[in-house]
Amino acid sequence: MKESRHQKILDIIQNEEVYTQEGILERLRAAGFEVTQATVSRDIKKLNLIKVLTPNGKYRYTCHTDPSTQTDSVKFHSVFAEAVKSVDCAMNIVVIKCHVGFANAACAALDTMNLDGIVGTIAGDDTIFALMRSQSQAEYVVKTIQELLNR
Repeated sequence: MKESRHQKILDIIQNEEVYTQEGILERLRAAGFEVTQATVSRDIKKLNLIKVLTPNGKYRYTCHTDPSTQTDSVKFHSVFAEAVKSVDCAMNIVVIKCHVGFANAACAALDTMNLDGIVGTIAGDDTIFALMRSQSQAEYVVKTIQELLNR
């Protein structure tokens, strides 16, 4: 039941502009799901839904992989490219050096890139560590980031 509800939520936010949890709740109930506000709130957290600014100035729900957020992806790439000073790897760990205070923003941008092999990331004030599944994937990510920085 939870999986079908989650899929329905993803369908709703991909096909409609939904601005509030209540909007998701109403659409789920209309689709036959008996849910509460608390359940919708937990589902939003579980699905890692985010709100993005629409051209009409409102914030709507979306997911990181939603194609309609591609303009946001361009912004994330831009923030990432401006924040990063260098990138290197040691074994299966990628180390990204950033300007002071920018590592968290750059790390959020890195997370949206969905690069293969990243197990997890952690950011400090000026450094990001990305744990990779293998050394070859770490080398690939370093090369990809260097290409992005050289654009």
